[in-house]
Amino acid sequence: MSPQKPHILEKLSKGERRQGPIARVANRWFDRVMGAVKEGGLSGQDEEYAAHRTTRDFVWNTVGATAWGVVFPAVTMIATQLVGAEQAGMVSMAFAVGLLLMFLANFGVRTYQISDIDEAHSFNDYQINRWITCAIMVAVGIAYCNLRGYGAEMFNICMGIFAYKMVDGLADVYEGRLQQVDKLYLAGISQAFRSILALLAFAVALLITRDAAVASVAMAVAAAVSFVIITYPLTLLETPRSRRASASSIFVLFKNTAPLFVGLFLFNLIDSMPKFVMEGALSYDNQLFYNALYFPAQSILITAQLAYKPLLVRMAGVWQDNSKHRQFDMISVGILLFVVALTAGFLVVMAWVGVPLLSFLYGIDFEPMRNLLYVMIVAGGVTAAIDFLYQVITVMRRQRDVTALYVVTFGFSLLIPLLLVSFTGLPGAVLSYLIVMSILLVLLVWEYFRIRRDLAQGRRVVNEPAGPLHPAADAGAGADPGSGANAAAGSGAEGAASAGAGSGAGRTRRSPRPSEVRAERLRREEVMNRRVTNRRSR
Repeated sequence: MSPQKPHILEKLSKGERRQGPIARVANRWFDRVMGAVKEGGLSGQDEEYAAHRTTRDFVWNTVGATAWGVVFPAVTMIATQLVGAEQAGMVSMAFAVGLLLMFLANFGVRTYQISDIDEAHSFNDYQINRWITCAIMVAVGIAYCNLRGYGAEMFNICMGIFAYKMVDGLADVYEGRLQQVDKLYLAGISQAFRSILALLAFAVALLITRDAAVASVAMAVAAAVSFVIITYPLTLLETPRSRRASASSIFVLFKNTAPLFVGLFLFNLIDSMPKFVMEGALSYDNQLFYNALYFPAQSILITAQLAYKPLLVRMAGVWQDNSKHRQFDMISVGILLFVVALTAGFLVVMAWVGVPLLSFLYGIDFEPMRNLLYVMIVAGGVTAAIDFLYQVITVMRRQRDVTALYVVTFGFSLLIPLLLVSFTGLPGAVLSYLIVMSILLVLLVWEYFRIRRDLAQGRRVVNEPAGPLHPAADAGAGADPGSGANAAAGSGAEGAASAGAGSGAGRTRRSPRPSEVRAERLRREEVMNRRVTNRRSR
């Protein structure tokens, strides 16, 4: 008869048994980090957490992305209840600018990094790249505040929020490293811990001081503490030691990710333009009203992504087979019809409980803005359709053509909000958002048909390295700065849509055969398995 295995409590010391589970985890983590430091460094230590945990990856990445996305709306709700609509509007505006600046810090690297399976660039290259972009982000943020002529209160709020978003951007490259070695669940835990801690710090500080600037700085400090005690050591302990950085490799990294950055930044600048126009023409409480209406609309985007992101791998495989392009069209039309139905469903729900719920959460009567809420919901559906079409065009390997469409739409986003806001105020801002997004949607639909027409006429379509599959995910509520609400599925789509953007895949004159795609996937799995085996042998 085999000996009975000892119960887990028998493995713990008497002192550990008296501690709660959180205290035990914290003490063990502290002991591990301090032990590694005493031994000479965090890198090169034995890894304790396994890779290739798909369910765990999905669950914790969803938790992390949700926690990150909740911070913005929760902060505005808390600020409205504690310090009023005017200061809450200032916080909301600072968040909008900080979110846009975070795209400068990220520089479109996350998608590139996680698909760099063969590590053409070392992790030290990515770290130096991110520290440089974060420094540029802070400099641009200070310059922006001085250019706008902000007073002391708004300037201090902005500095706190910008510092928080800078830490978010900095942590993204370390969490991207965890995802690169197939430990996405650890990245999700890191992101969730940082977001929850920052939100709690903001709420407690605002409750005690009733000062939004102090609360914003407290949020930044909490995020920085989380980065130092969790994100940074976790990444170095749970990933292989990186080779040295190379100046030429860092330059190539900037060069290769610049087009991704331009596309993401332009889209989110277009998305945020009504807020910038309102800041110069209306009081800050209008920023709060606009964002309160904006958050439910963005829920359509998040819900739609949960539905179609898992299908991107299949769609990429279908597109590779020239005989199945009609099936590809049918899948695309089906998902767009789903987005239409989802938008209609949100309209029904928000017409029923939306206005009373917003009034309860913010402590403000939103009944006079009921019609604006309906307009914003429709705009949210348009944004979800834009996001999907961009990903479809990326799968078709023509994403660089979209940049020109963003430039054209950006011109409209400068003119239309300026005219409408100056005449009608907040209603003009909401209506201009719908108009500008509708223009971009029409341009993307036109581009899709243009690509299909070129193929039908037998023209040779030049393939491009895969770009970001998620242009709107970082635009506001509910999205992860690098991976979105469903990055585990998204990263798989990148692998199917591109034979390795990170490894410098160039232009080809034909689409790879399905057998070649399968061979490439098997090769990547073999690389990951070999890496895990090598780490275990060490």
